[in-house]
Amino acid sequence: MAEFFTQYGLFLAKTATVLIAILIVVGVAFMLSKKSRALDKLEVNKLNDKYDSMRRVLKATTLSKKEYKKFLKEQKSEAKAKEKQLAESSSRKRLFVLDFHGDIKATAVASLREEVTAVLTMATPEDGVLLCLENTGGIVHEHGLAASQLQRFRDKNIPLTVAVDKVAASGGYMMACVADRILAAPFAVIGSIGVLAQLPNFHELLARHGISFEQETAGEFKRTITMFGRNTEAERAKLREQLEDTHQLFKDFVAKFRPGVNLEGVATGEYWHGVRALERNLVDEIVTSDDFLLAASDDHDIYEVAYSAKKTVAERLMSSIQLGTAAWADAIRDRAYRHRLLG
Repeated sequence: MAEFFTQYGLFLAKTATVLIAILIVVGVAFMLSKKSRALDKLEVNKLNDKYDSMRRVLKATTLSKKEYKKFLKEQKSEAKAKEKQLAESSSRKRLFVLDFHGDIKATAVASLREEVTAVLTMATPEDGVLLCLENTGGIVHEHGLAASQLQRFRDKNIPLTVAVDKVAASGGYMMACVADRILAAPFAVIGSIGVLAQLPNFHELLARHGISFEQETAGEFKRTITMFGRNTEAERAKLREQLEDTHQLFKDFVAKFRPGVNLEGVATGEYWHGVRALERNLVDEIVTSDDFLLAASDDHDIYEVAYSAKKTVAERLMSSIQLGTAAWADAIRDRAYRHRLLG
């Protein structure tokens, strides 16, 4: 009898464990689905307040009590003077700051297009936009759309500055070149004006194992090269033709916005660090985004604009998978850059 109750108790414990696990999964799924119904959100933060707060914290730590009280009094007087100036005149300029962290598919363009639209609802040619860009490039049409979103500022005569602290290469530079002005950190990676296509081919491996690959198309060049079939020289030639045409479109795009660039010298697929990119007119000034913003805060009201879109649970899962894949691909490219740098 004791053994029966022992076995029965173990059975109940296992059943309870399974039920609790199911309830936890259902609860998490419910919470995620509830969160996924949250509204799209546009966040706007005034960076001037951030800088003022940082200054107050440092002053409070480094100054004596008497000196700090004096500082607070002076700051209060300055704030009143600014308010009076704003009341009497609307001459103080505004700077809207956007961030773009790119991946192969330029997925951040979904937020960028909303941020651009939001800024365009109130920005004027007297204002300005700063895009902090970090992008190693990727799929052509995705980055072309991102560049087109930035062109909307140019079309409305709103000054656009792009700051590159780390990298703007390939599709990233396609975006950057739209700007009226490009800033770069001294060792930022700039350029890579070229087009790349690469694909593994398993035809010989499949053939060795007696596996054939069948594919039918309508249209001579519906497909050029393939992963599983035998590629012909005609198909390879057609792909090279397509790559050359895309490269020419890329060069024409750069020439449109940066006519001072010697394309024959820079459209080779190479990249340069900031100071070398400046010598080639690929950028306009060597300065970090931090220094640019801090200097601008003296005579600009600076607003950081960020848009976050709602996603369903399925979209979040798929996004995580895509981001993981993109991060893996970006890591490979980053290692390639480091290998070329360190030799």
